[in-house]
Amino acid sequence: MHLVPGLKVLYFGTPVVLISTVNADGTANLAPMSSAWWLGQSAMLGMGDRSRTAENLRRERECVLNLPSSGLVGAVDRIAMTTGRPDVPAAKAEQGYRYVADKFALGGLSAQTSDLVAPPRVAECLIQMECRVVRAHGFTGDLHATAYEIEVLRTHVDDSLLIPGTAHVDPLRWDPLIMKFTEFFGGGVNLHPSRLAQGWRMPALDHTGR
Repeated sequence: MHLVPGLKVLYFGTPVVLISTVNADGTANLAPMSSAWWLGQSAMLGMGDRSRTAENLRRERECVLNLPSSGLVGAVDRIAMTTGRPDVPAAKAEQGYRYVADKFALGGLSAQTSDLVAPPRVAECLIQMECRVVRAHGFTGDLHATAYEIEVLRTHVDDSLLIPGTAHVDPLRWDPLIMKFTEFFGGGVNLHPSRLAQGWRMPALDHTGR
């Protein structure tokens, strides 16, 4: 029997992205997000308008989309409830967000120089996409969010993921970190307690299988 529960969020299952951008002072910002999808050599990213990442995208028009494997869940979770804005928005502060200037250091991640854009890549991510912003589409209503159309300029893939002799990623070797309803999954398994789920006051998971 289908019910109409009035779901608070609709994260049925999307890949986690570590998006790197450049701040106004030239330093790098890094933020996890999961409202992303791809078609051809383009991507669509959805994010709130008050974040430092959104501010950087509007100003610099460049980013790198770094795709963490499930093994990086701890690093992603460490930076999940942080913001690059020194003036933490009140709503985020109430959820438990805090300002962190160097989120690469907090996550234990290494910045790697990009080829075509200013934001750095995340060296530990096996897939990295250098991108530019093509256009932005504001959401209607009171969501205060924007969908960014992104052109992928160059994709870097670790050779361990490639089918030998081809330009194709082996889906059996690639285990992306997935977010489902603010919880981290990989290989269909809940991997790690989520600070984001706590901040959003989501119900605790029942691991008994019931």
